[in-house]
Amino acid sequence: MIKVGNKAPKFSLQDQEGKIHTLSQYQGKKILLYFYPKDDTPGCTTEACNFRDGYDMFTNMGLVILGVSKDGVESHKKFAEKFSLPFPLLADESTDVSQAYGVWKQKKFMGRKYMGINRTSFLIDEKGVISKIYEGVKANEHAKDVEGDLS
Repeated sequence: MIKVGNKAPKFSLQDQEGKIHTLSQYQGKKILLYFYPKDDTPGCTTEACNFRDGYDMFTNMGLVILGVSKDGVESHKKFAEKFSLPFPLLADESTDVSQAYGVWKQKKFMGRKYMGINRTSFLIDEKGVISKIYEGVKANEHAKDVEGDLS
């Protein structure tokens, strides 16, 4: 189980442009690694657009924003283009990274049980250590919560 103060699990994932992103390439920068269930769904769109709208402010605060879901590169590309998302969306089709971060969980919808990503974010410091975990994220409030923690 991942806790605040732990080293963040390493990752190497492709974004919507096919570019590989790794944890080590962001050493020296703060990262918000946010896991979301699915591209172009109401809650995930709200969350992504709130990060988009605050992108310049977050960048000025020294934060790198990386979204992660099980969707593939093409799905991420369509989602990013449709909503003009300025940050990388990482494709975790194998769910290996989601499992390493402990966000791949059993979910329930309309009586049906299935495995999926639990909306959770990790604030990772400049040394690759988890400084905050956001669980039970409310899509419409998440960007404001992160902003408050960085201020």
